Amino acid sequence: MSEDIDVRIRPYDPDSDPEALWDLKRGFETGLGSGTGDDGKQEQYEEKLTTEYGERYLDWVFWCTKHDPRCVSVAEVETRDEEGQADETEIEDSDAESTEGNDPELAGYVFVLPQQLAMIWDAAVLNEIYVRPEYRGTQIADDLMAAAVGVAEEQDLPLDRLVLDVDRENDRARAFYDRHGFEHWGEMVAREL
Repeated sequence: MSEDIDVRIRPYDPDSDPEALWDLKRGFETGLGSGTGDDGKQEQYEEKLTTEYGERYLDWVFWCTKHDPRCVSVAEVETRDEEGQADETEIEDSDAESTEGNDPELAGYVFVLPQQLAMIWDAAVLNEIYVRPEYRGTQIADDLMAAAVGVAEEQDLPLDRLVLDVDRENDRARAFYDRHGFEHWGEMVAREL
């Protein structure tokens, strides 16, 4: 059966979206840890994903969206068959367990820090962008990036830039950012605490 997806990019809803956003955030974090480093890096990212970390993350998202409701946008999808009927089957993915019935699921999100935090890098900061693996290769990542750029363009910034941190070993992400006009601008270094 051929299926199309209807996608709607909308602001994060702190009343109905926290569980789904946390599922997406876990996918984002485990993706950072795998494929871009050794087993130790992956283990570190996975170990931090505790219930306490999830609560702190969602509290922080809540704080950020209180300052700018558009700083977190989500991609809500509904799958339709060739007759245009909503598909009642759930996507076979461990991250999709929170979807119920034919409620639209969240396929991805983008998180731009609110303007109050622009002084961190003197620019708008694209904190996170993530699309579930089964929706990669669709227009969703481009739509989320457009939402991020829209939020950033409305911020009063010391430097008119949208910046992000990307692992130099993440070729897929780097190709995506190159396609969207991002250029090398400095390099982040870190040390253990």
